[in-house]
Amino acid sequence: MLLDRAVHYRAMVRAGRVSEALRGVAVCLAFFEDSTRTRVSFVLAAQRLGAIPVMLFAQGSSMSKGETLLDTLRTVVSMKVDLVVVRHRAAGAAAYLARHLDAGVINAGDGTHEHPTQGLLDLLTLRDAWHGRFEGRRIAIVGDLAHSRVARSAMFGLRTLGASVTVAGPATLLPAGIEAFGCEVAPSVEQAMRGADAVMALRIQRERMEQSLIPSTHEYARVWGVNAERVELMKPDAVVMHPGPFNRDVEITSDVVDGPRSVIWRQVENGAAVRCAVLERCAQGRRALTAAEWPEPLSVEVPE
Repeated sequence: MLLDRAVHYRAMVRAGRVSEALRGVAVCLAFFEDSTRTRVSFVLAAQRLGAIPVMLFAQGSSMSKGETLLDTLRTVVSMKVDLVVVRHRAAGAAAYLARHLDAGVINAGDGTHEHPTQGLLDLLTLRDAWHGRFEGRRIAIVGDLAHSRVARSAMFGLRTLGASVTVAGPATLLPAGIEAFGCEVAPSVEQAMRGADAVMALRIQRERMEQSLIPSTHEYARVWGVNAERVELMKPDAVVMHPGPFNRDVEITSDVVDGPRSVIWRQVENGAAVRCAVLERCAQGRRALTAAEWPEPLSVEVPE
């Protein structure tokens, strides 16, 4: 349902239209970690639905004076904010706030835990590339899995829809017990990518590392980087993904980022559409309406 609604909103945006589905709904965008894609797409999604976006950052807020995260957001919600979109460095932050705030809470990334809307946009991108069929498909996820909330959400979603996942990365960047996620661990990037229907390269997240876990970026690129030669090991119609931001010529080479197999920029476009669908669903949930009772967004006629 969410992916179908995202397709609707993607078509609407491409046609240059906007909706008033969330007219008057106040959405607080509480981003306590740096962000470009997620933050901007949530702002645009709120605006395109007619909502009122309110930005909140740690710097410049009362948190810099010692106020707690919960008290800061309780203050915001007391001003009749309906939805809170939160990104925070602490795993579980969004779930904690959802238990204590009288508002809908959307997780825009919590530490190394999860990034649900990124997982949804990745599913939409793959649904397009795979013509709607996940069963029997296999994706390779390569890189810094130990610190990747994107990988966790992607694995949950892909397995739910019937795809299989193979992961590969340096031993220092593989979380203990990763097999419990239902994925296969390959000893090399070549083995992970051979015969795959897609690959997702992950950024080395140095900001989450307490110590250096790789010898050098040059060595990492040589052994684990997604390059044109390795891309050719996949199926002829396989695609290349990256959640961004990406380090060109480290985890993925520039010719692959800009190459014919890349759907990286499609992921970015799909992110705004998915977040429209998520904001709509959460707002309607707050209003306790069933799916059949949802108001239709502004009607738009667009070609496929």
